[in-house]
Amino acid sequence: MKRLLPGILAMAAIVVASNILVQFLIMDGLLTWGAFTYPFAFLVTDVMNRVYGVAAARKVILAGFVTGIVCSLIGTQITLQGDGYSYQAVAMRVAAGSATGFLIAQLVDVFVFDRLRNGSWWKAPFASSIIGSALDTTIFFGIAFSQSITIFGENADMEVSWAWDAVPFLYIGAPVPLWVSLAVADWGVKLALALIALVPFRLIVKRLTARMV
Repeated sequence: MKRLLPGILAMAAIVVASNILVQFLIMDGLLTWGAFTYPFAFLVTDVMNRVYGVAAARKVILAGFVTGIVCSLIGTQITLQGDGYSYQAVAMRVAAGSATGFLIAQLVDVFVFDRLRNGSWWKAPFASSIIGSALDTTIFFGIAFSQSITIFGENADMEVSWAWDAVPFLYIGAPVPLWVSLAVADWGVKLALALIALVPFRLIVKRLTARMV
């Protein structure tokens, strides 16, 4: 377990930082600063998978999942004030979407990475991150904001009803629900960072494997 501690701590730090930074909007609300930290969770998973194997990667994912649950539970208990009304820092649907998206996407990332493990060094981390991030975005935004999902109840739906407003796609196209633009912008960042993360992936894996020789 000691050898996994750096990965566990890195994953926990990324999850905590992302939960904090998601409160800060940029680009007229299309993105949050959390969008630039969260994708590195896939980097941590892939490094652990490459160096220590599937079982180790899953343990790190579990640590991140538990950390995310704790952050969400804390967030649902924090009340913020804005525009004359109060609201929870983390809406129930957002918490459910975040936890579900993280767990499924990360586990799929591990599965895809393992299937491509013996190919070129970059194929496994790049393909697994692309597929995992697509799943994460789809699951998170679908559960958190889609108007077609009604299992959480009227009160939970009203917490996220602001995301149903029709606005120009990415503020320049035809009108779509706001959450659709948010999802596309978020995935665009994940795609870019999946490519950028190949550099630290290569360097970190090389350093860790050298220590094991």
